[in-house]
Amino acid sequence: MKRLLDVILSALLLAILSPFLAATALAVRLNLGPGVLFRQKRPGLGGRPFTLLKFRTMRPGHGPDAERLTRLGRFLRRASLDELPELWNVLRGDMSMVGPRPLLMRYLPLYTPRQARRMEVPPGITGWAQINGRNAQTWEERFELDLWYVEHRSTALDLRILARTVWTVLSGRGVSAPGEATMPEFRGSARHDENS
Repeated sequence: MKRLLDVILSALLLAILSPFLAATALAVRLNLGPGVLFRQKRPGLGGRPFTLLKFRTMRPGHGPDAERLTRLGRFLRRASLDELPELWNVLRGDMSMVGPRPLLMRYLPLYTPRQARRMEVPPGITGWAQINGRNAQTWEERFELDLWYVEHRSTALDLRILARTVWTVLSGRGVSAPGEATMPEFRGSARHDENS
């Protein structure tokens, strides 16, 4: 049922939003130059890597993300519009509409055994953590919300999360942690032991 819902919703949204996706792609191209999409390997179900697609929001180069983030990029992130190309990831089966957000590959060895359970389900465009604080949470709070979802997942819960996501996006709250473009680097939990 979850996969069927993912295919129907992602295909429908891609069709409805295609003019908007094209306009956003043009704005990114004019603002940041060639290369409209940001591509990065992220861990999917079971930690298997896939290529995540997002609209670019930062200038190329080195330095803090907050310094490379453009005005357009801030707007796209605040409205979660940079995430729209992930609908293609959902249609392909790399992701789900709802699930824990796919983080960075280099975080995999830093998870406690309990935190690693977030990969028992496909990663999502939105999730329980996203409607309960987004990036304004600590890493530990975020992981606990992800694990709550893993342990309580259902079609009814997915529909509830999707409905609340609309309000969360419109409110623009929790887009980034204080002083960060998104979240600070995850360096492992304070208690990284077998009982965590």
